[in-house]
Amino acid sequence: MEIFELMGQHDHEQVVFCYEPAANYRGIIAIHNTTLGPALGGTRFWNYRSDKEALIDVLRLSRGMTYKAAVTGLNLGGGKSVIIGDPRTKDREAIFRAHGRFVESLKGRYITAEDVGVSVDDMDFVQMETEHVTGVAGRSGDPSPVTAYGVYQGIKAAAKERYGSDSLSGLRIAVQGLGHVGYHLCADLAAEGAQLFVTDIDDERIRRVVEEFGAERVAPERIYSVDAQIFAPCALGATVNDETIPQFKFEIIAGAANNQLAEARHGEELMRRGILYAPDYVINAGGLISVYGELHGWSAERAKRKAGEIYHTLGRLFDLAREQGIPTNVAADRLAERRIEEVAKIQRTWV
Repeated sequence: MEIFELMGQHDHEQVVFCYEPAANYRGIIAIHNTTLGPALGGTRFWNYRSDKEALIDVLRLSRGMTYKAAVTGLNLGGGKSVIIGDPRTKDREAIFRAHGRFVESLKGRYITAEDVGVSVDDMDFVQMETEHVTGVAGRSGDPSPVTAYGVYQGIKAAAKERYGSDSLSGLRIAVQGLGHVGYHLCADLAAEGAQLFVTDIDDERIRRVVEEFGAERVAPERIYSVDAQIFAPCALGATVNDETIPQFKFEIIAGAANNQLAEARHGEELMRRGILYAPDYVINAGGLISVYGELHGWSAERAKRKAGEIYHTLGRLFDLAREQGIPTNVAADRLAERRIEEVAKIQRTWV
């Protein structure tokens, strides 16, 4: 498939291919939609199998950011960037300063932040080259705790919809991925008395969560068949697919990962099976809220309070899906598209 055909599938405004051989830097910046404001979205550092795979990922992620900002009520557009390479690379300054120079070339149309494989220290390198960056040391920093808190509130909202009570005490919850967000989510869930089943590709992360929160270790390939009521995917996307869905005993899927559905049709399949899905870009909006708060000088308490509103946003979304008999992922898209259309009538594309 050609590049412009891929861009046209979701009406992306701009895609920038970035190359700096002296720094061993190859990146892609995608701007999906700036109707609501400048495009904001993190930088992902990942060892993609091909340039096409990286392009498809950044296009999907940037679209998700547009919808995430819209449904959350933030005045931001959607963008994302990926750096193609080994995220375990130790000498990172040249790579991220090169990335910062390309971000600067967009003159504020795109604002970057952390994502998978990227740290606060990396954002400090980016900041050496551009002011269009958030999540740096001394400001909001790592948005993971706020993201996790929003996911925790979203899980409670899903429990309320499914069981009539938002208490998580005694519920069995399978958490896939124990990075920064997954770890903080486990802390919130354990504090409420949930029974945790956890997995990760990193044994040290598993050990930490097992020791600190009394979780039960599960092999990565077994997480999809765990006898638990709730599945919280917090690793990479596309984990809800044709191979995994038949294994599910879960009644709720609510986690922090982006692009959890391998294809949109899987949302309809979940509905058919009676599994309640909390759309990813709604429940994981806490990270975006955190960096938006940094841009506007919010306190940490205000950002966390705003992330807590994810509970009520999901409640409205579940109501809409139930009333119209549509999958929750379709209901989320309709809410987001409605806000973009309404704002587009009163202002021009952001420049």
